Amino acid sequence: MEYIVETKALRKNFGLFTAVYDISLHVERGSIYGFLGENGAGKTTTIRMLMRLMEPTSGEVFLFGERLEKNYPSIFSRIGTIIETPGFYGNLSARDNLRICCTYMGVKDEGRIERTLSTVGLEHTGKKKFIDFSLGMKQRLGIARALVHDPELLILDEPTNGLDPSGIKEIRQLLKRLCEEEGKTILISSHILSEIQQLATHIGIIHNGKLLAEDRLNRLEESFEQYTDVKVDDAEAVRTFLQERMKQTQCDVKSKQHLRIYNPIENTAALNKELMDHHFSVYEIHTSKQTLEDYFLALISREGERRD
Repeated sequence: MEYIVETKALRKNFGLFTAVYDISLHVERGSIYGFLGENGAGKTTTIRMLMRLMEPTSGEVFLFGERLEKNYPSIFSRIGTIIETPGFYGNLSARDNLRICCTYMGVKDEGRIERTLSTVGLEHTGKKKFIDFSLGMKQRLGIARALVHDPELLILDEPTNGLDPSGIKEIRQLLKRLCEEEGKTILISSHILSEIQQLATHIGIIHNGKLLAEDRLNRLEESFEQYTDVKVDDAEAVRTFLQERMKQTQCDVKSKQHLRIYNPIENTAALNKELMDHHFSVYEIHTSKQTLEDYFLALISREGERRD
């Protein structure tokens, strides 16, 4: 297995406070790795350590199989990044901003600018000033700056922050294309789990500085639980009835009229008939599978219970 990004027991302390606890990440070549966590979980601190913007307290970082501390000047030429808000000159066009970026990155191929603008969908912006761009256009120009030197690895810290649904969709489609068609490896941090579930091939979940889970997304999804939601007139009464009739039934009353059953229900029509036969009013029954968001919330809930 070839890891483009690997950390070993990476830790960051700020005085007595530990922001990142000994985490070991494994980002495979050609993957889209979703680095997930709530705001303040340690995502940006970790990324800053990957990019040597912050020294770790302990642990090691390997990029492209090379130890970061020994080879970081040459390694960084193979990486494109967005960390927090991309900075550009407001009175300049997209092309002029990228020309300045190319100058300090040593990119002399003028054609790279045009190809990159085309890749991110900004080829028709002409002389329009950056200050007049929409938020989605600004984010795409940020990705263009990360791409213009043709890196192998993209590290993107919350690249869809503040975007509307259509802007988020545009960025998602762009990142998928960069991975599938151009072979880029992408590490993307986010707290928008539903979006990452549509994008990522691999997942790492960080909470309070600890890496709680890391795996291929499809392998995680195989373990996601199924549940059946039942909308009835009296959820508490239905729970009592089911637990008396089926001793092993695991149910949660979500609200006065909403019951969630965690045991597999193979025949919802039969369940509906049994409830109706016992004079319960049933408004809705449907079976769903746990989402990445459900899995995440359950994971951090269990972590909280262990700490208590």
